Amino acid sequence: MASVEESLTRVPLFDKLSKRDLRGLAGSMKERTFPAGTVITEIGEDGVGFFIIDSGTATVVVGDNPVRTLTGGDHFGEIALIDDGPRTARVTADSELRCFGLTSWEFRPFVHDHPDVAWALLQTLAQRVRDAQE
Repeated sequence: MASVEESLTRVPLFDKLSKRDLRGLAGSMKERTFPAGTVITEIGEDGVGFFIIDSGTATVVVGDNPVRTLTGGDHFGEIALIDDGPRTARVTADSELRCFGLTSWEFRPFVHDHPDVAWALLQTLAQRVRDAQE
């Protein structure tokens, strides 16, 4: 089982962070484990958390369409935190899913203070828009 810091080093979103910033971020994150079959986010619900997957898999569904499978190093939940809107996808654990979560009130200041993370988020969102258009 990886530590929070070890898990964060596997996330491309955070690859430009210093060790000090990674430690600070790791200290803000809370470990969560979800049993297989658990719906973690639901379309239309309020979003208060951003999650990074340490282990396990989850399926992302938009409407009735599965759009991607998430595994270790992937993240989800950022869209609702960025725009204060409802969740745009359902994320369901396919297997036991170990995640590290960050609340919106911790996520926003962190992204604001780390422009490389903000840019990586923009790139991720742009890719998701492109994928949705295919």
